[in-house]
Amino acid sequence: MTERQKQILAAIIEQHAEIAAPVGSVMLAKLFGVSSATIRSEMARLEEMGLIEQPHTSAGRVPTDAGYRFYVNALNEAHENEAPAQLSDRSARAIEARVNTHSDRADRAIRSAVDSLVDLTQNLGIATIGDELYMSGIGNLFSQPEFLQGDHVQAVARLLDNLEPWLREAAPNEPLNVYIGAENPIGKASGATLIISRFRSPYSDNSYIGVLGPTRQSYAKVMRLVRHAGAMLEEIL
Repeated sequence: MTERQKQILAAIIEQHAEIAAPVGSVMLAKLFGVSSATIRSEMARLEEMGLIEQPHTSAGRVPTDAGYRFYVNALNEAHENEAPAQLSDRSARAIEARVNTHSDRADRAIRSAVDSLVDLTQNLGIATIGDELYMSGIGNLFSQPEFLQGDHVQAVARLLDNLEPWLREAAPNEPLNVYIGAENPIGKASGATLIISRFRSPYSDNSYIGVLGPTRQSYAKVMRLVRHAGAMLEEIL
């Protein structure tokens, strides 16, 4: 894949996250300063690679699960190559401020971190606290346009019903795990993404915090915040 194709794929993913609609060549042509014909040609190649698709008769394109996976892998690779740094943006500080007020109570600290992620990402937030799964923001999840259709709602509900036993069984072993769409072992047709961080807590060496939302995510932001929340809880607790 050429560098421009990578940039166009990233732009489609990021624009789609913002507008919740297919992304057309005119919008991208303005962004890249090239003709619409050039963008359409590059989009055709991305479509051949299975990274984007044309929904119904729309003139625009949306990312596929494979396109999201390529993008997320690139974000993870960029993170691994970065020098370690403290997040200094307002979102990270907001999580820290809420969690630090409960640093003497592990359960309250974890709940505060989840509630902060819910507010900042507009997703469903989850965390394991001992043997229970804490969830917050379910209204956020089902207010997303993707989940207004019955089939998606049922698939997401199945995923939520089985999430706690699945986490125990799978025990994701990376500091940050991203399960996109059909990669989820439950609710494969849900069109949902689970972004989850493992951390050590007084309850377990495999405690988890993360968010569940549509595959249409602002991945760079959400992955960064979930990773930060996990690392911060481990440090405080």
